[in-house]
Formats: sequence, C-alpha cells, structure tokens
Amino acid sequence: MFSIIIPTFNNLDYLKKCIESIKKNSTYNTHEIIPHVNDGSDGTLNFLKENSFTYTHTVNNSGICTGMNMAAKKSKTNYILYAHDDFYFCPNWDHVLKNELDKIGHNKFYLSGTMVNNGQIDLDCGSDLKSFDEDKLLNEINNANYYDFQGSTWAPHLIHKEIWEKVGGFSEEFFPGTGSDPDLNMKLWKQGVRIFKGINDFKVYHFGSIVTRKYKNHPSIKTESGSRGAKIFLLKWGISIKFFKKYILKSDIKYQGPLNKPNKNLNYFINYIIDKFNYCYIKYIYNFGNKHNLNINEINKN
Repeated sequence: MFSIIIPTFNNLDYLKKCIESIKKNSTYNTHEIIPHVNDGSDGTLNFLKENSFTYTHTVNNSGICTGMNMAAKKSKTNYILYAHDDFYFCPNWDHVLKNELDKIGHNKFYLSGTMVNNGQIDLDCGSDLKSFDEDKLLNEINNANYYDFQGSTWAPHLIHKEIWEKVGGFSEEFFPGTGSDPDLNMKLWKQGVRIFKGINDFKVYHFGSIVTRKYKNHPSIKTESGSRGAKIFLLKWGISIKFFKKYILKSDIKYQGPLNKPNKNLNYFINYIIDKFNYCYIKYIYNFGNKHNLNINEINKN
C-alpha cells in the first residue's frame, strides 16, 4: 500500500523502534519500509542487511532531501510516505489514511499526520527510549486529540508517487533539510494541489529531533540553520515561508476543504512588500558575490 521512506543518520535504536511500531500498529501488511542510511557505522547497515530490508546508502551525511529522493526511487507502491526515524506510529494510522484516500478519489493531495509530544498534542510519554512509556501512550492516545487542520508542511506526510515524481521530490539545495518541507508544498501548489490536510487520527509520537540533538556540532548539521533554509526559500520563490504558510496554505486553522486563492487584504499586501524588500536585501547585499554560499543561480534552476 504505502512506501514508507525513513532517512536515518546513526540512530539505530530509534529506527528499530519506528519500524517495530509500523509493523505492530498497522492495519494492513502490504507496506514497504525503505530507509536511507547516512553513514550507518553504528550498526544500521548490518541491521538492515541481516533483516533483508530494501535501503539506500551514502557514506557521509547526505541529508534528508538526497536520502528521500534516493530511497523513493526504490519504491514499488503508488504512495510515498516520509517519516522521521524517531517517530512511533500509533495504532490504525494506515487505516485512517486509506479512508481519507478513498474519500479524496484523486492523486492531488498532501496529507500529514498529527505529532504527539513534540507537536500538536501534548502527551508526555518520555523524551527518549529509556523513558518511553509505550503502555501509557497506547492507553491514552485515543483520548488525546487535536483537530483536522489546514496547511500542514511537515512529516509524516503522504504524497502520490506520480505527483512526487512530477515535482522532482525534495529540492536538494535545502541541505540537510531545513526549509525543504514548505518548498515541497510550494512545488505541489504550482502543480495544482489544493488539498493540504493534517489528519488528527493519523498520529505519531515524536521523540523530538534526536539526531539534531545528538549531532548538534556535526559539520553537516552545524552549517545549516533555520535562517539559511528560510533565505533559500525566499530567494527561490520570492516570498517567505511565513507568508506562504499564512496566506496561501492558511496553516493550522481547522480544515475547511481544498484551498482557494489567498484573500488579498491589506495585511497580505503589506507583508508581500516586506518580503520583496527582504528578497532584495538577501540577494543583492547579504549574499553579494555568493559570500554566504546560497548559490542563487543553482536555486533558480530547481
């Protein structure tokens, strides 16, 4: 049914728990799990080989975008589902998604889950595997609710493979990944996708950026900051991530159906003008001579 793509960077214990949760809590047994292994010297490669997983591998940390794109090429289903390796999939997640797909009836959609703990639902069942209270989570998860929401831009998310291939997957200039989710959403918007829905009943427990915390001083992570991803997005699309999420995706309000054109009120135009000033500053002053390595020419090609 779904090709579950999981980029991982020397995070074997969490990857095992993620895979275990998928197998334990899925309604259907037709999913394929395809990790992308960055490095893998912690035993991840051996684990995947010994258990006959399909996977892709880069010797160094290639980041989320490259890893997702490589692994997605191995998929054999019609649906690409992006997951973090520190997710725990809650019961019936796939049944919920299948019901949603049946209602939609076409392939132009972006569906995402609701994150528990480090996300929309505040239910603390532990910050790491040592403190994780799985029984508490399973006993209380059905009573822990948010709402179906508009304009999600994060994992876990589901996209039809045909649409994924049309937009070229993730844009790899957002290494190692910050800013890549809204960029993907913008590419989907340009392809005519208007269903951007976060689903309350599709729940994952999120331990919370375990790799980023563990490797916060690693060169491949330290060189990337939220501000750099935001600058690349602005240079590429001419508007900020904040503007895109607020005025186009209408993020985090209750889901009201497929999106329409944005309401171009006074605040819309004020913030649009501010974004244009920021665009000019970053392009012509901040990154003059490409001194901050934003590679504007390369960005504009993707």
